[in-house]
Amino acid sequence: MPLLLSHTARPGQRPARPPAKRVLDLVGAVALLALCAAPLALIAALLYATRTAPVLVREPAAGLAGRPFRTWRFRTDDGAGRIGAALDRCALDCLPQLLNVVRGEMSLVGPRPEARTDRPERLLVRPGMTGLWQVSARSDLPWEEMTLLDRHYVENHWLGMDLAILAQTPRAAYRQRVA
Repeated sequence: MPLLLSHTARPGQRPARPPAKRVLDLVGAVALLALCAAPLALIAALLYATRTAPVLVREPAAGLAGRPFRTWRFRTDDGAGRIGAALDRCALDCLPQLLNVVRGEMSLVGPRPEARTDRPERLLVRPGMTGLWQVSARSDLPWEEMTLLDRHYVENHWLGMDLAILAQTPRAAYRQRVA
């Protein structure tokens, strides 16, 4: 288990205040969009060159308090070929979700968005682009362990935990890519 699980909220200790988390989300998403503008344009151009379908797809998701919204993703279906497979393997297909973060529908850190959920605790926070289970083992974990990590995040998240998860995300994505 990652070091992040060593923190458990004490009674009376509040998780990260929503305004502080929202500031982190906005500043982080805008900065990442600026840093990734050229790669985003290149990925879009490569996908457009396949000419089989739209470059971006929108998928239904349940947000904070169950509010429905649509997540943005680069297309990674069979028509996208090796480009789509590489985007999926490196988790670059999710970069357009930075727009969802700017819009306030998602957070940089939180449980991954799902269209429907039978786990209502996930609806207590905004879904995130990355989270505890992504930095723990990505998709190598059984469903039950992913659920436990999501629950731990919802019950114990704080700004320091979000920063630690964000710091570990590039390494976790790289680990997945070379695996």
